[in-house]
Amino acid sequence: MGSIESFVYGGGAWGGSVEDLPSLSVTLRDGEIATIDYRPAPEGLGRFYLGFQPRDYLDDPAESEPVDLDAESEAFAEWALLVGAVDVEAKHVRRLLAVEQVDEPVDTFVEETVERLLRLVGLPVPDGLEGDTML
Repeated sequence: MGSIESFVYGGGAWGGSVEDLPSLSVTLRDGEIATIDYRPAPEGLGRFYLGFQPRDYLDDPAESEPVDLDAESEAFAEWALLVGAVDVEAKHVRRLLAVEQVDEPVDTFVEETVERLLRLVGLPVPDGLEGDTML
């Protein structure tokens, strides 16, 4: 794996801490995988992927746990209420999540999918995510 970049939303702003609730952490790898961690989350939930799941992209099941896409979609839609989003339906979140064994993800660059997820829940796009990463 080459480049890794992280963004944290906490305390109501990008650049905050994951200790502040609600919080969202976005970790981008090589324009192919985005790991999304959100808190608070129900027990056993709080992480999903956009683009590819690491276990598939790296062809190694040990790279990531299986994701219950329906449960994560529902939980993330509930989380969105904590940051002030209204009418976020789980089905709209679900369409963006990385499915197992995907041949081609939703967008060419995972940063595009991250932007769509952030806009869906009404969060601003953090500095450094748009622009040069979107070429």
